[in-house]
Amino acid sequence: MEVEVKLRLEDTAAYRHLTTILSPFLSKTLHQQNLFFDTPTNTLTSQLSVLRLRFLNNDARCIVSLKSKPTLVDGVSRVEEDEEELDPVIARACVEDPARLGKIESRISKRVKDEFGVGEEMGFVCLGGFENKREVFHWKNLKLEVDETKYEFGICYEVECESEDPDGVKKMLEEFLKENGIGYAYSKMTKFAVFRSGKLP
Repeated sequence: MEVEVKLRLEDTAAYRHLTTILSPFLSKTLHQQNLFFDTPTNTLTSQLSVLRLRFLNNDARCIVSLKSKPTLVDGVSRVEEDEEELDPVIARACVEDPARLGKIESRISKRVKDEFGVGEEMGFVCLGGFENKREVFHWKNLKLEVDETKYEFGICYEVECESEDPDGVKKMLEEFLKENGIGYAYSKMTKFAVFRSGKLP
């Protein structure tokens, strides 16, 4: 179970202010392309699951993930997540021909087949996706991920922090943002849900 605090930043100014304050703690910047897959009849989505290919830094790496049963309440996200590395060349071939997803050697592909009955014969389609610039900061023993997410219909900004003490982390982050006059709100939708809705929250 992945547990994260998710706070949506008010606007571009809030995002720039936060990343400037945190700049001494910057660990790395990741450029992500997130693409999502399902069957033509939405077998996974209808069972609250998401199959994602995430390409990092111009195809330097690719991670395939299966996320299930997400909840997002008062800025705290909980989701069952399984991830594994996938050869970026093979992953790109799956983007070009989503039917290949049912044929690759992958623990997650096998799970999708076993748990959801999705195999080669049913096939996959690519739902599309979005670009994300993620800046990772190590601040006060926390790993903060500040995202600039570019959808076809607009840009969103969000702070995420994975923790076993989400309430404590949320309190610390809220105090920090308020002290620095940075506008924010609790995230109410996952990035995938925003993408599927076709409009900014």
